[in-house]
Amino acid sequence: MTTDTDANTVQHRSEIVFLYDAVDANPNGNPLSGSNRPRIDPQTQQAIVTDVRLKRYLRDQLDDDGHGVYIRNASGDDGYAQTRTKLLSACVKDTVAYVEKNDVDEMEDGELAEMAFGEYLDESVDVRYFGATMSIDADDALGAVEDALPNHFTGPVQFSPGKSMHAVNENEEYDSLTSVIATQEGKEQGGFDLDDNRIQYGLIRFHGIVDEHGAADTKLTESDVRRLDTLCWRALKNQTISRSKVGQEPRLYCRVEYDEESFHLGGLDKDLALDETESEPEEELRNVRDLAVDIDEFVRRLSNASDQIERVRTVTSDVLQFTHEGELGGSELFYDALRDAIGDDAVDTIDVYDEHRETLPTSDDSNDSPE
Repeated sequence: MTTDTDANTVQHRSEIVFLYDAVDANPNGNPLSGSNRPRIDPQTQQAIVTDVRLKRYLRDQLDDDGHGVYIRNASGDDGYAQTRTKLLSACVKDTVAYVEKNDVDEMEDGELAEMAFGEYLDESVDVRYFGATMSIDADDALGAVEDALPNHFTGPVQFSPGKSMHAVNENEEYDSLTSVIATQEGKEQGGFDLDDNRIQYGLIRFHGIVDEHGAADTKLTESDVRRLDTLCWRALKNQTISRSKVGQEPRLYCRVEYDEESFHLGGLDKDLALDETESEPEEELRNVRDLAVDIDEFVRRLSNASDQIERVRTVTSDVLQFTHEGELGGSELFYDALRDAIGDDAVDTIDVYDEHRETLPTSDDSNDSPE
C-alpha cells in the first residue's frame, strides 16, 4: 500500500507574507468583550487577527474543495459525518483488514500504526499542515496498535497572529443596528437592537513559516505547500461572506522558499510598511486606494539573501499600490523589484484560478487505500 504522503515530502523551508484588508468588517471578534468587538491592541490601536481565525478560513476552503479536514467528508453508517477521532480509528481498522485480506507478512504494531497513520494523513490534509492532538477511545478492535499511534503532532505550517499595519477606528454607526423581523405572518413587525461592531479599514499582515523538519512528521508534501499558494488567496475570497466578514480581500501573498537547511530570514512581514508620503493619514484610511506599501526594506533583505533563496512565489491585487526607490506603481513594480533582487528565474507569479485546479482532489487519490 502506497499513499500520496509517502513521496515528495517537503525538503526546503519557506517563509510566507500574506496581506489582506477589511472594509467595514469585523476581521476577528473577541467573544470575551461581551459584544464580540474587533480585537484591537489597546496601546497601538492596531487590529489583531489570531492565527486560529486564519486557519479556520483555510480549513473551510479545504473542506469546500473536497479535501478531508477536521470533519470527514464521508458519512458513517449512522449518517453523521465522522470526526477525526473516528476517522483515525477507521483507518486503523481498514489497515488491519487490508493486511489480512492481502496476506501481507506479519507486521509489528508500530508498522501497522505507521501505515494506518499514513492513510489518516491522506484523509486529513489540515493535520499535515497544522498538526493535531490525537485521542482515541479504548477500542478492543484496535488491539496493541492503539498504543503505537502518535498522540500529538506539531504542524509544520504555523502563522503568527496578524496585525493591521496601522491604527484602526471602530465604526460607531454599526454599534447598535436595529433589526426588523416579522413575528407572525400578517402582523406588525417589531424591532430589537443588535451589536454589530466593525472597523472602518485595516490592512492586515500575517507572517508564516513552513518548517521542513516538522514536515517529515506529518508528511507534508511539496504539492501541499504549492496548494497554500492559491489556498490563502481563495480562502479570503470565498470564506469571508458572512454578515460581519464581508468586505475582506486578499492583497498580497508571497512565499519565499529557501535552499539552505534550517535557514530563513524571519520577520519579512515587518519589512513592509505604509509609505507615509503616498498614503492618507491613518485616521482617514477607508480602502486600499488610500495607501501605498513601501517595499524598499523587503526587497533589500531578499537581495542580500539571494544566494540562499530557491524561489519566490507571489501574487498581488491589481489595485494595491507599492513604492520602491521613490517610484509608485502596481503589481509590475513589485514583481520587477523582486526579479532585480533575486533573478528573473527565481520569481514565479501565481495564477490563482488556474493553478488551484491542479491542487484539487481527484478520484485517483484513494486508489491505493485499503479496502
